[in-house]
Amino acid sequence: MLATIWFVLWGVLWAVYFMLDGFDLGLGALLPFLAKTDEEKRVVYHAMGPFWDGNQVWLITAGGVTFAAFPKTYATLFSTLYTPLMLLLFALILRGISFEFRDKEDSRAWRATWDGCMILGSFLPGLLFGVAFANLFQGLPLDQHGLLAEGFGFFSLLNPFGLLGGVLFVLFFTAHGSLWLAYRSEGILHERAAAMARRLWPVLFVVAALFLAASWPATRLYDNYLAHPILFIIPLVAVIGLICSRAAMARGAWWTAWVGSALAIVGATLFGVVGLFPNLMRSTLAPGHSLTAFNSSSSPLTLTIMLGVALVMVPVVIAYQAWAYVKFGGVVRLADLLHDKAY
Repeated sequence: MLATIWFVLWGVLWAVYFMLDGFDLGLGALLPFLAKTDEEKRVVYHAMGPFWDGNQVWLITAGGVTFAAFPKTYATLFSTLYTPLMLLLFALILRGISFEFRDKEDSRAWRATWDGCMILGSFLPGLLFGVAFANLFQGLPLDQHGLLAEGFGFFSLLNPFGLLGGVLFVLFFTAHGSLWLAYRSEGILHERAAAMARRLWPVLFVVAALFLAASWPATRLYDNYLAHPILFIIPLVAVIGLICSRAAMARGAWWTAWVGSALAIVGATLFGVVGLFPNLMRSTLAPGHSLTAFNSSSSPLTLTIMLGVALVMVPVVIAYQAWAYVKFGGVVRLADLLHDKAY
């Protein structure tokens, strides 16, 4: 029972992370397409500046849960996917220091360098997260020792289904980021963000439909759904979120559109996680080689202590982030930047 609870929490933490940090990653990747002047770039940075580090807390929490609740999975994951995970780490480091260093010197070349780091450090994580999760959904050739079959390397992850997952995540995040900027900006920058969101939506919808269709032959995700048809409400939530987001765009209700996009991201993530259960890393060589919530979990005592800590600390994190979004969630105006030298 405890292992199942922690599997659910593991999936929810990833869904919340993608929902929150997704708009930061999407905005960073779209920086050269949305902001044309230094003032507009500063608005984009300020649109995500008060939130990005708090959003990444959920990534740290999701990684920490993997380490503490499912240590065998954590060890296998970081050994088999070492290269993409290190690339992901370096990209996130580049993004983080871009926020801090961009305004340290009044030089066009200096700022352009850190803007480039922001773009790379935002686009690459979205792509790598999508490729990694698509491969986890598809399964990896793990042997009885948790090692990948000989000949399966980094480029083997870039298979058609893995790349489709990468494209899907990038589209989810960029659409999500466009909606956030449309909500938090005004004038020409708002118009560009709104237009970008409208252009990305149909592409995202088509790619999401392709991913759902491709998941049937490429994965075993639908096994749980066919066994328990009530679970189909999860991908339905994602579809409803996408449709509601587009309807809100048509009305110019940008906050509502962003909430619909957030709902779609959560639904899409949980679609894969629920379909994966009880596996965390499914072996395509033999079912017995798979790492599950039951054969890779920590002791019941550890899981019990962790659950107590989570029940205390997670509400604290939620309360802090809710305060931050209320405090800093208004429209960013160019006049406001005169009083704030950050970014």
